[in-house]
Amino acid sequence: MKVGVVGAGAMGAGIAQVAAMFGHEVVLADAFAAALPRARAGHEKAIARDVEKGRLTREAGDAVLGRFTYVEGVETAQLAAFADCGIVIEAIVEQLAVKQELFRALETVVADDTILASNTSSLSIAAIAGACRGSHRVVGVHFFNPAPVMPLVEIIPAITTDRSVAAAARALVTSWKKVTVMAADTPGFLVNRVARPFYGEALRIREEGIADAATIDWALRTIGGFRMGPFELMDFIGLDVNFAVTRSVYDGMFQDPRYRPSLQQQRLVEAGWLGKKTGRGFYDHRDGATKPAPTEDAALGQAIVDRVLAMLVNEAVDFVHLQLGTPEDVELAMTTGVNYPRGLLAWGDAIGAATVLARLDALYRESGDMRYRASVRLRRAVAAGTPLSGSPSPSSSDARRDS
Repeated sequence: MKVGVVGAGAMGAGIAQVAAMFGHEVVLADAFAAALPRARAGHEKAIARDVEKGRLTREAGDAVLGRFTYVEGVETAQLAAFADCGIVIEAIVEQLAVKQELFRALETVVADDTILASNTSSLSIAAIAGACRGSHRVVGVHFFNPAPVMPLVEIIPAITTDRSVAAAARALVTSWKKVTVMAADTPGFLVNRVARPFYGEALRIREEGIADAATIDWALRTIGGFRMGPFELMDFIGLDVNFAVTRSVYDGMFQDPRYRPSLQQQRLVEAGWLGKKTGRGFYDHRDGATKPAPTEDAALGQAIVDRVLAMLVNEAVDFVHLQLGTPEDVELAMTTGVNYPRGLLAWGDAIGAATVLARLDALYRESGDMRYRASVRLRRAVAAGTPLSGSPSPSSSDARRDS
């Protein structure tokens, strides 16, 4: 199968590299002329590194590079290069109208059975598909950055997506040795939605003056076991990117307080302090800058971890409660997509569902903020003494509705 990728930025070039490494001819197009030489140079560098380390022979590396066709422009004439692709994956700017225009144009040049996939991390797949005559063949295929390295890919069918299309997309990506999970077409999909409290509650703790960024990062790394603290990670990702995803989820969820953005983060974005890429963010990354030392207080650190974990576990539990993903996919996604030290549902069981609920209820009583409302499934698990990591059983109201 020939694979098409539209968008030659970091994500698109990475997806194209994965497909070419697994033997596919790949057509890679971008509207901006400068993007293609960068993508080509990145591919050549990656293959050279694999050859140098003995992962590929020189002949095999040359074969991979020979599978790429680089196309400058995404007008109808250039999109004709995708005519015989079995799947086209879009990885362009996160603007709905621009994506819809591209998908409408692609429909005019590809075969009727070509899968049209979007790598969007935050936009509705149904909204993208709604612009197409054949909305049944549009599906979300969300890779994580960098695509050649990160193992997880979310497969997101819209309500209009044919089941066979979602299954075919999943089978293809699985053949590329990726770990796939099915996620509902909900704001943030699975990983970006369930992970929001890792950033949001850490920001809230900082805003309340309980601890500074360095201390919160220290606590979640050293006591919580996370690879990076939330402020380190936001600076690494880019505050503009992280803030945009938070805003997208918040707006998509009709301003649910659970996903409320941080004013402090917004001010940093407005000031152009976007993290490592600009030299300043929550930390000063400029040459000669000294990173602030954390307050290594074990009791304070444990309180920070307990609060963030309560919110994370509750979010994962609610995701399952709302039938947006299976417990198995939630656990797999969070351990492989964002490298959490353990699945959140199992982590909640280890802490104790009653303890998690008590922490949330205490935060709600103190603040009156609906961000701390506990999931119905969490309350049911405590009342019934059932594990959070088990498959959900239908409530009596669900049974009545199904009868």
